[in-house]
Amino acid sequence: MQILRTTYLSLGSNQGNKLENLQQAVDLIGEMIGSVTKISSVFKTASWGFESDDFLNLCIKVSTGLNPENLLKSIHEIEHILGRKRTLEKNYKARTIDIDVLLFDNEIIFSKELIVPHKDMLNRRFVMVPLAEIAPNLIHPITKERLQLCLENCTDESFVEKTDLKLIRPISISEKYNYIAIEGNIGAGKTSLTKMIAEDFNAKTVLERFADNPFLPKFYEDNERYAFPLEMSFLADRYQQLSDDLAQFDLFKNFIVSDYYIFKSLIFAQVTLQNDEYFLYRKMFDIMYKEISKPDLYIYLYQNTPRLIENIKKRGRDYEQNIAPEYLDKIHQGYSNFIKTEENLKTLIIDVSDKDFVNNTEDYKEIINKIKNA
Repeated sequence: MQILRTTYLSLGSNQGNKLENLQQAVDLIGEMIGSVTKISSVFKTASWGFESDDFLNLCIKVSTGLNPENLLKSIHEIEHILGRKRTLEKNYKARTIDIDVLLFDNEIIFSKELIVPHKDMLNRRFVMVPLAEIAPNLIHPITKERLQLCLENCTDESFVEKTDLKLIRPISISEKYNYIAIEGNIGAGKTSLTKMIAEDFNAKTVLERFADNPFLPKFYEDNERYAFPLEMSFLADRYQQLSDDLAQFDLFKNFIVSDYYIFKSLIFAQVTLQNDEYFLYRKMFDIMYKEISKPDLYIYLYQNTPRLIENIKKRGRDYEQNIAPEYLDKIHQGYSNFIKTEENLKTLIIDVSDKDFVNNTEDYKEIINKIKNA
């Protein structure tokens, strides 16, 4: 389980479109570092330690899974993306963006690359004013005083002006959704994506228990004989699992993400069952479906059939190796029909045919951004 830590960052800009620079920095922090949980007002301050245009400054509170070393690396990467060129000179300069780590939980860090709490923060009003605004009662790890008191004791007399400028706080996945269901054809990568999201965003997982189904290997050997008991056992197990897991709220998790949705049962049943069997199955399904919680977001991972066959071979489950492409095509068509007709379900279709989100960080980030903006 990923451990989330709280860090407070100071942001400043005095070149170009200052407000836009700050907004882009906050957005990138939300994307690359963690959830931005608080943003201070935007303050205008004179340049500190050198003559230049006025700065716009603010502080933010971030929940992150990064350690201090990787946090600093990500900050430098964000500054580079936004056009800051770091040099070995120690003199203060104008800059498009400046991001400093002020606090990291209640830790005291002294290293060559990073000192936390920031060594100069208590002597700078352009830092302490926005910081005390969002965390007045937070205790400074060294002085053991509340930040509001630290601000009152600050000897810096420079003028800090609160502006009417506003930044938009990026909303994290855990704030936007309580329950996400990820679906896809056999071998589409739904379980891998579910586990990755759960790890990165501290979510409770609900994973399909297909490996425990004794009818599955038999079904791949004799479809007609074992189709009905297989689909009925899957339906009963999925219903029980979703009923139990969705009803149990985990205080230590932010939301729930599952690698299937119960409507999957009906889609596969349409493909595998004879008409009379399907009629009976549908009656049982409709009764259960009414009782199951609907996801806030239903994600369908589309992957073309040749890539599915390739993935199935790679994962090496013996009973899956003889799955015919035609069978996969029928399943995809079933999902397609379901998505078109289920109007009350918020759906996001993501084509992952040419993506490797497990091994390619950029592909994974692209998927996460699509989920955030859905």
